[in-house]
Amino acid sequence: MRLQTIFGLIIMTAAVSACGQNRGADPNPNVLATGGNSDEQEFNDPERSTIWDLFSGANSEQVTSVNRYLWAASLDVLNFLPVQEVDPFTGVIVTGYGTPPGGGRQYRATVHISDPALAARSLSVALQTSGGAPVSAATTRAIEDAILSRARQLRIADNKL
Repeated sequence: MRLQTIFGLIIMTAAVSACGQNRGADPNPNVLATGGNSDEQEFNDPERSTIWDLFSGANSEQVTSVNRYLWAASLDVLNFLPVQEVDPFTGVIVTGYGTPPGGGRQYRATVHISDPALAARSLSVALQTSGGAPVSAATTRAIEDAILSRARQLRIADNKL
């Protein structure tokens, strides 16, 4: 009786451990070709190693795709500001205070690129002044428009229109 119990536990352990052995296999090509639904894509996510990883919350940092033209244009347009922090994985650029050419007030900018599309909805700019004075919406809009225009110029220069 004891031998049967041990043998049963060994078989059960082998069966459960075999569930995670297919990590390196290609995902279902039908899911990639048709887009699939979100449940199928999450199920085939290679970043998940076990079922318990779904509930751990250890990988809660959100990573987005960043449009490379918006990224380069943001750095190009705001080149008069010293860059303090960049995170290409979340799409955030934080600058220090600097004075624009021909201006007298110091500004600081935080740029967030939230989408891989080259569109206005993908770009968010927040400006601050060193004296704490409010920055007009027109100034923020002008910076966003300059970044979007420069991004379109970079895309046209790459002949990917």
